[in-house]
Amino acid sequence: MKRREFLLNTTLATVGVVAIGPVNLLAQKPTLTKKIFLTGGGYDPTTIKYLISLTGKENPKVCFLPTPVGDSEAYIQKWFAVAKTLPLQPYAQKVFISSEEQKVSFEETLLSMDAILVTGGNTLNAMTLWKAHGLDVILKKAWEKGILLTGPSAGAICWFEEGLSDSRPVDLSVVKGLGFLKGSNCPHYHTEKNRRPLYLKMMEEGKIRPGYACDETAGLYFENNTLKRVVSQNANDKAYFVSLKNGKAVETPLETALIS
Repeated sequence: MKRREFLLNTTLATVGVVAIGPVNLLAQKPTLTKKIFLTGGGYDPTTIKYLISLTGKENPKVCFLPTPVGDSEAYIQKWFAVAKTLPLQPYAQKVFISSEEQKVSFEETLLSMDAILVTGGNTLNAMTLWKAHGLDVILKKAWEKGILLTGPSAGAICWFEEGLSDSRPVDLSVVKGLGFLKGSNCPHYHTEKNRRPLYLKMMEEGKIRPGYACDETAGLYFENNTLKRVVSQNANDKAYFVSLKNGKAVETPLETALIS
């Protein structure tokens, strides 16, 4: 027996643990699945129930992150009201806080969750505030830890490299996201009349990357950067992968499973 193996086995034996042969401690580290679930705009109790199933927990801790709506108290109260009817433990994390009122760090709070739900709203403002507070780094740690990241609209765009957003005056524009998922995202694909034509036009002009477009209740579930599942609450709400072929933007409808 090698000296290193002898020392390890002897140490384990002294604390009441029996080791048979060499112990590979690195091999015991679990492989974590990086998970993101997003929708085109809708996020009602049906969607939240689906979120719960993706956590793999019976009563998951879900943190509401309302940065895109400026930490709206109305949104937060609505979240807690809806959460009362569902099998989850609800939390909310504001960024407009002070050290007097919050004694626990953003990192400690968010990394203790099973899921983090980002609201719709202003993507650009959320990205700016997250970077100022270091939340971009914390959210990446959460993702790498296997915590489900989720949200509609701005809460969908933020996970991609970029997306088509209404964050600026006058017209829709491209806003950079966190880049956890490759490509772009376009929410509200058919419900807002300017979304689809502008997304296709900008892609053909090279102003936005190929990516995914979703109608309101259509949702995309990714594991480790791979699209695993597409869901919707009704047959009319669909999701698409939009790419360039011979200089033209082409929509490929994605096979969708209905949830209720």
